[in-house]
Amino acid sequence: MQHLDDSTRTELEAAAFRRLLRHLDEHKEVQNIELMILADFCRNCLSKWLVAAAEERGESLDYEAAREYVYGMPYAEWKAKYQAEATPEQQAAFEARQAAKQGRG
Repeated sequence: MQHLDDSTRTELEAAAFRRLLRHLDEHKEVQNIELMILADFCRNCLSKWLVAAAEERGESLDYEAAREYVYGMPYAEWKAKYQAEATPEQQAAFEARQAAKQGRG
């Protein structure tokens, strides 16, 4: 992508990000804890990264507004409709991942 000008590269990156959000929206069955276990990020992380990117540019973006953008609806609504309780196995896998990141695993 080095041959692309900055504007084109930014547009492509933005399009890829929007496609990632659509993909996650199309796969609501994929739980955040599963994303955290496998990829060490989740929908909430994307929301936080949007807020951080706004702050880096001197803009203000409310975390809840960012979550609504990422989730495609208010977070409380998404959580009520689609978020399942983490299983003991998922919780153990998540804790093992976190321990490994801390050098304890």
